[in-house]
Amino acid sequence: MSSNDEKREGGGFFSALTSSVKFWGNAVQKSVNGLLGYEGLEVINPEGGTEDAEAEAERGRWKKEDRDGYWKMMQKYIGADVTSMVSLPVIIFEPMTMLQKMTELMEYCHLLDLADETEDPYMRLVYSSSWAISVYFAYQRMWKPFNPILGETYEMVNHGGVTFIAEQVSHHPPMSAGHAENEHFVYDITSKLKTKFLGNSLEVYPVGRTRVKLKNADVVLDLVPPLTKVNNLIFGRTWVDSPGEMIMTNLTTGDKVVLYFQPCGCAGRYEVDGYVYDAAEEPKILMTGKWNEFMSYQPCDGEGEPLPGTALQEVWRVAATPENDKYQYTYFAHKINNFDTAPKQLLGSDSRLRPDRYALEQGDLSKSGSEKANVRLVEVYIGLRGYRFLLKPHGLMGYGSFLEDKQRAEKRHRESLGDQFTPRWFSITGEIAPTPWGDLELYEYNGKYSEHRASIEKSDSVEEVDVKSIKFSPWQYPDL
Repeated sequence: MSSNDEKREGGGFFSALTSSVKFWGNAVQKSVNGLLGYEGLEVINPEGGTEDAEAEAERGRWKKEDRDGYWKMMQKYIGADVTSMVSLPVIIFEPMTMLQKMTELMEYCHLLDLADETEDPYMRLVYSSSWAISVYFAYQRMWKPFNPILGETYEMVNHGGVTFIAEQVSHHPPMSAGHAENEHFVYDITSKLKTKFLGNSLEVYPVGRTRVKLKNADVVLDLVPPLTKVNNLIFGRTWVDSPGEMIMTNLTTGDKVVLYFQPCGCAGRYEVDGYVYDAAEEPKILMTGKWNEFMSYQPCDGEGEPLPGTALQEVWRVAATPENDKYQYTYFAHKINNFDTAPKQLLGSDSRLRPDRYALEQGDLSKSGSEKANVRLVEVYIGLRGYRFLLKPHGLMGYGSFLEDKQRAEKRHRESLGDQFTPRWFSITGEIAPTPWGDLELYEYNGKYSEHRASIEKSDSVEEVDVKSIKFSPWQYPDL
């Protein structure tokens, strides 16, 4: 047992709460044995209520006829990684790509500014880990982002002085790389999400490496997040949980923060508790809160107990959100999707320009299972930016099918020429990094995007272009 485990079990402020962190037993798990054809299917009630599984299974966003159809379609994928699947029901998609979703971590980037400004090494981890937790409010959305096309990018400016660039650097396996920077920090990530479909739930493993360099403090932070589980995908009310531990380590000093995302159940939901430790693994600051609402901190003694004369201080609280938003988007998520955060001379490979994403954003898919809604969308969006879509019930047969076909054609052409795909803004390092969920090939930012943007800003001959008129083109061979 580690010294940290001994401290928690020896008393400590959170000893009673953290003992069950690695167990799923707190959530009420029931098998839908009463429904013919669905034996063994788990329905997990996030509230720990008295409803039986059969009653809970009838709740949720799916009509019965659609639910049964989706179950028959999806059950063959039980145990599989479904990250790259594109033939999925339209109802589960949101008008955002995975590259844009990566950007949501920047909403509360002012916390990293504070981490860089403080002289207290332990408060530095309080601010930084609160920043890392803040994105989980957005992660509880229950829609699937679009898979990026190889070579697709996303750019963002006009938020907290941050310049952000992300690129899809690999198609099989799907991998993305991102880089963000302002006057206080540099953020770099290589991401290779893995999933496991379990029938009525989906486990998402954040295979990746996240590093943050604080410029003035001259330290480098490493982040290892917990997995995420999406429950009741088909039967029951869909909800998201992220049980496990998040570890952020100051690689320069050895200090770290360990935060425990409590599994949903008797102790409630969304609870996060833990400590900031010095390099000798002595607790210095306790942290507590809810990942969908707020985080607070308080100085503590070597046993993890609050210091006399101190009180909990709030460090982060989620911002107000739009009421009755269809996709539960925050105001920042809407900024990510619009062109106000786009730089001058937006790259043609940018996610905002994807015609399938844009069509979904503009369309009303509340009746996505009906032929009527799909026909209406065909009528509205034929010819959108030069693309034609064929939509069919229960799926995105046209959304992305053209793009996927084009991507496959590029791959065949590339292989026939003996070429290899080379990302524009990131370079593969050859380094393999271990993660709790498998090894990861690392990409690094090559600096070319900064040079690209600098040349545009300095140029007097840059013509203003209506970004909405730009045709989406992430292609290596655009004339193919």
